[in-house]
Amino acid sequence: MIFKLYLLIALAYLLSILLSLSIGSVGIDWSNLSEMSKIILFDIRAPRILMAIFIGMLLASSGLVVQSVFVNPIADPYIIGIASSATLGAVLAYLLKMPDFYYGVFGFFCCAAFTLLIFYISKKQSIVTLLIIGIAVSSFLGAFTTFAIYLIGEDSFKIVAWLMGYLGNASWNQILILLIPLIGCMIYFYYKRFELNILLSGDDEAKSLGVNVSECKKNLLIVASLGVAFCVAFSGLIGFVGLIIPHMMRMFLKTNNHSILLPASCALGGVFLLICDTFGRTILAPIEIPIGVITAFFGAPFFLYLAFCQKLKQW
Repeated sequence: MIFKLYLLIALAYLLSILLSLSIGSVGIDWSNLSEMSKIILFDIRAPRILMAIFIGMLLASSGLVVQSVFVNPIADPYIIGIASSATLGAVLAYLLKMPDFYYGVFGFFCCAAFTLLIFYISKKQSIVTLLIIGIAVSSFLGAFTTFAIYLIGEDSFKIVAWLMGYLGNASWNQILILLIPLIGCMIYFYYKRFELNILLSGDDEAKSLGVNVSECKKNLLIVASLGVAFCVAFSGLIGFVGLIIPHMMRMFLKTNNHSILLPASCALGGVFLLICDTFGRTILAPIEIPIGVITAFFGAPFFLYLAFCQKLKQW
């Protein structure tokens, strides 16, 4: 079954990449590539494709880890406060009259600082207390930034558009930067795959097997949050990927073994976000639909399906 899954995913990657390279607001004549076509292919579409794949991989794998840490199928990296802190960063960049690019840069630094602050505050607290602190501070930041956006008025459109998710600014430099957290997160998550399996059995069982539960969970959440923060920096906020991809893998593979789930979720997350981005930029071309809208369009019905099928329950 696993071999068939990877074969299907590989085929989906091949077809999606070829389709994404070929279609868009400007057609490509493969039989006679002009200089303009080469620029479009190699400087615009190719880095955007890789950006979608890398961000999809990071979001899916981080979502799987966060769900396992909280032993909750509806947990998501954004509940730690990434969404609100990223919004705060974008608002600060605007208030400082920085170029659009710095919305993501400020969003990343706010995400990173906020994540480390939350874990420092809750250093001697339980993981449940950590979640409560994250939600409380996140709500406060959300209220502050929403009010700030309201005061900015019509000029806040750029911030709102960035928050909907956008991959059109992808570049080769960004791809190289994003490779660092992607490789680092995947190596760390896979190294901790056995601890992740044990955590699903409950804290008491994990402690009896020699796992430092509190330290292990906090380290995993820090790495997952910082990984998602890099995604926020380059693409804005893209929801549902970290929620639905792990569920799809569990339903298809019928296992909670992270040795299998991590690489499978990572692979599927990349191709899923690539398909969503291709759909969003071509369906109404030359108008682009924000990728966050597309993922919500597919993700919300899927989540409702899970709810009605009573699959959203504690493991």
